[in-house]
Amino acid sequence: MPRYKRALVKLSGEALMGSRQFGIDPETLNDVARQITQAHDEGIQVAVSVGGGNFWRGATVAETGMDRATADYAGMLGTIMNALALQDALEKAGATVRTQTALPISQVAEPYIRRRAIRHLEKGRVVIFAAGTGNPFMTTDTAGALRAIETDCEILLMAKNGVDGVYDADPAKVPTAKKYDQLTHIEAIQQRLAVMDITALSMCMEHHLPILVFDVAGPDAVFHALRGDRIGTIVTASPEASAAGGS
Repeated sequence: MPRYKRALVKLSGEALMGSRQFGIDPETLNDVARQITQAHDEGIQVAVSVGGGNFWRGATVAETGMDRATADYAGMLGTIMNALALQDALEKAGATVRTQTALPISQVAEPYIRRRAIRHLEKGRVVIFAAGTGNPFMTTDTAGALRAIETDCEILLMAKNGVDGVYDADPAKVPTAKKYDQLTHIEAIQQRLAVMDITALSMCMEHHLPILVFDVAGPDAVFHALRGDRIGTIVTASPEASAAGGS
């Protein structure tokens, strides 16, 4: 039996790039859709929050002189492109999907309405959340945490690109970096570990929402994460909860 009844997968835009430097890798997209559908078919209610960094990063563009709010709104459009691509891949894999956006774009998606999103999940539909929170200066990590809390998810699954968990240093720069199997929200905050942005992490801590950080490229990693299998790094409110796998 799967451990989680309802979970939210936070897919960074980079997680959809595969080995590409920009955009979406169709093979990676279809594989992620297959895994989500497989978990959904086992009875897990799945929500997905998507980023847009494979197309546009507002904070980076703002460094070149563009107004930060304008850059962030443009980034939200990138998340919508990813959401529509994932919606199509999921439907081709056999799932019933609803996409909701924090920015009104009624021609292609529903507006975000919390109670409607929960009802979709209860009816067995995969729900994709796009456009972040709809506000500039807020990351899609924060949007993922917010949507997971709002829709009563049991865990937030952070699907990273090329990072298989949380380390005490950047493993790409420090070969001796130590990987954590488990830690608490407050430890991650105090040690400034690269779990997610501090606003999102603080929200998860306040609402006792467990976080699993894992590499999206691992063999069937999204499916195993949704099933509650032991992969990546689990971040919970207390060491006891971590030892129990966040349950």
